[in-house]
Amino acid sequence: MSQKNETTILALALLLTVGIVGGGFWWFTSNGVKIGNSIIPNQEPGSNPSLQDRMSFGEKSFTSGDISPVKKEGVQAIAAKSYDKAIAKFTAALKLNRNDPEALIFLNNARIGSSKSYTIVASVPFGTDPNVSLEILRGIAQAQNQVNSSGGVKGVPLRVGIANDDDNPEIAKQIASSLVSNSEVLGVVGPNTSDSTLAAGTIYTSGQLVAISPTSTSVKISNFSRYVFRTVPSDFMAARSLANYMVKTLQKKNAVVYFNSQSNYSQSLKSEFVSSVSLEGGQVSSEFDLSKADFSAAKRVEQATKQGAEVLMLAANTATLDKALQVIQINQKRLTLLGGDDVYTVKTLEIGRDQAAGMVVAVPWHIDGDPKSDFPQKSRQLWGGDVSWRSALSYDATVALIAALERNPTRSGVQQALTSSDFSTSGASGTIRFLPSGDRNAPVQLVKIVPGSRSRTGYDFEPVR
Repeated sequence: MSQKNETTILALALLLTVGIVGGGFWWFTSNGVKIGNSIIPNQEPGSNPSLQDRMSFGEKSFTSGDISPVKKEGVQAIAAKSYDKAIAKFTAALKLNRNDPEALIFLNNARIGSSKSYTIVASVPFGTDPNVSLEILRGIAQAQNQVNSSGGVKGVPLRVGIANDDDNPEIAKQIASSLVSNSEVLGVVGPNTSDSTLAAGTIYTSGQLVAISPTSTSVKISNFSRYVFRTVPSDFMAARSLANYMVKTLQKKNAVVYFNSQSNYSQSLKSEFVSSVSLEGGQVSSEFDLSKADFSAAKRVEQATKQGAEVLMLAANTATLDKALQVIQINQKRLTLLGGDDVYTVKTLEIGRDQAAGMVVAVPWHIDGDPKSDFPQKSRQLWGGDVSWRSALSYDATVALIAALERNPTRSGVQQALTSSDFSTSGASGTIRFLPSGDRNAPVQLVKIVPGSRSRTGYDFEPVR
């Protein structure tokens, strides 16, 4: 490839990245209202909010850039403990935008008012990844709305708090300390990334407060703590599925892996993939670190080609997704593409486009993966659009906490219920039960990027049958 062509492709990728970051995607984020374009964290750029500013049960919104006047009035009303007014305002706000999980959570909290409730908190990265936060909150809000609409947890409603941890391990630890010291909090959904879960998990363990992450996949979380669980399969499962697909289905034996050495998730997925490919009879000839300052997509793709690689495996995390998308552009569909679940995003569809078509990604769940499940229909009725795997697994984490609270609504009771050999409940992605390691023994779903209209990008992720 000429230097000129390489420069043109990289410039295009950069331009698209700058222009489309945070763009709206109805499949994941809206029902026609472009939430993704307008979400602004609840703080000024460069500021460092206090811990109090990072927590809300309705008295502040983390989606200030998208907040309607009527939703703002609802936030003010709940802060003033004017619960009837807050109920009216949040109800009106949801009629304007039914796809706002924060408004639905606040509405249900306003309905509880000052009555007795059981409290859980979502630890999500609103300040750095608002779209992912909304995906996670959709699952939590749906579970809260469902249990409270049917009478609560044995007659007691579920209150949900939101904590903005910015996907920062140190902030996640501070939030964990705050939640541990609040005796009303009986469980946590989150954090989002493996790094934050491992960091905050030490605090949750010492404070004996259960945290269930719906999105942290690092193998380091297995057997990490008796108080840290997850509803998402570990990277071992994803890597094994991708390696099997590569060697058995694609009949390809030689791969290279792109990863971020600074990310627990990325390192975990990379290492598990290398091992799984070897067990399948293939090999990984090179590992390229996306986090290096001198990383060159063009040079690394050229090196992979010279080494006889047939497959490019993108084990990128959110922080290195832009560099992975450069690899996709440079590759020009010459070598087969595989990816981990962090590549499953609208950004990949919008920027990768035809160059990403055919790429196979391992995800924990897809809305069309199980025709027998009633969750897809219920979530579509509630949100007016399809939800992502993050919503489904967050729903499962919340449902698991609700089932544990039904057994014994105390911190120790929740932990004992989840670790009990007879614990089982039904979720979006099938039966939920936990292994002694804190893991959930569940399969992953392989999806492929294909031309389609559902996402409104011209491309969709569809299950590999």
